Amino acid sequence: MIIPCKDPSLNIHWLGQEALTRYREREVYCGDLHCIDDVKFSVRRCQGLGLLDPGDTIRDVLENNDFIQIVSCLSYVPEKGTVGASGDLAPLAHLALGLMGEGKMWSPKSGWADAKYVLQAYGLRPISLKAKEGLALINGTQMITSLGVEAVERATAIARQADIIAAITLEVLKGTTRAFDSEHFLPLTSFQIVLVDRGEVISCGNFHGEYPAKALDYLAIGVHELASISERRIERLCNASLTELPAFLVSDGGLNSGFMIPHCTAAALVSENKVLCHPSSVDSLSTSAATEDHVSMGGWAARKALRVIDHVEQVLAIELLAACQGLEFLRPLHTTEPLESVYKLVRSAVKPLVKDRFMAPDFEFAHKLLIEEKVWKTVQPYIEHSGSPQAAE
Repeated sequence: MIIPCKDPSLNIHWLGQEALTRYREREVYCGDLHCIDDVKFSVRRCQGLGLLDPGDTIRDVLENNDFIQIVSCLSYVPEKGTVGASGDLAPLAHLALGLMGEGKMWSPKSGWADAKYVLQAYGLRPISLKAKEGLALINGTQMITSLGVEAVERATAIARQADIIAAITLEVLKGTTRAFDSEHFLPLTSFQIVLVDRGEVISCGNFHGEYPAKALDYLAIGVHELASISERRIERLCNASLTELPAFLVSDGGLNSGFMIPHCTAAALVSENKVLCHPSSVDSLSTSAATEDHVSMGGWAARKALRVIDHVEQVLAIELLAACQGLEFLRPLHTTEPLESVYKLVRSAVKPLVKDRFMAPDFEFAHKLLIEEKVWKTVQPYIEHSGSPQAAE
């Protein structure tokens, strides 16, 4: 990626925003994330923010250059190996290793190769570290934080789309909105957190991963509930004894299984999430000859939070298709205009299930809709116009 920069008075904050914008514009959807390679850009960006002050000008950083070249020379970073105590030592060490011409790196030109050859292909020289620069490169929670940011963003996206999908299911099941009255959500307990400026300056290191580890454990537990209740709605849609809908949302039930197996898939994913929601931050093992005698296990907290969110997205994709299938049996009745718009979005690529067929492409399409927030974007104008989600009815 080349980022033109003829004005050296621009600062590092501008450079980060410009790089992120260009990265997003070129990013191609490739499904869910399975390894650290998929989020290495976030790690590199967080690491950069740790080494440079956002207010530093480009002139301060690079002398006599009228442009900055950012090339895709990416270090190999193992997914596992951090305990999140004195930072993410092992992953960040591997991140810096490639810059030193050691280990493996990847680039569009070379693929995976020895780092020194990858750097040479771009006319780059390995960096030579000076005093404390090695420590600066590996002391920090950049891996936990970058994965955590990914988890929070995806959790936020799926949480608001979960309500839209639930609304379609509620319509199909002829439910009531009374249960969602705001008065039902009054807090049972309340407390305040007061921050007092004591006029003190405390010098200390803040590289322990305990805080993000706890937050990510709670995030996994919280977002899991979206899939847990979604699976119950799917079961109700499929259960003919509880609705006026045909069993498993398909005609000729003796010849077709309909949404029976998709519901089993949802149940399996929810069950797996229950194991993944066990908090990793409650564990600690003494490492580094007892100098890290209490560790956070935040790296695992971040990775399993993303895995939980991936399962939640898949379960809600199943419910989205099941709810739209349920609407077919209520025609010629129609639901609200926003929900009909979501129905049309789904039907732009997924036909109603008349008889059993290979459904994996259908669920992949629905999953992609949620990943790209297209369900939310379809309904958002109605909500903004009405002023509130309730008025969208």
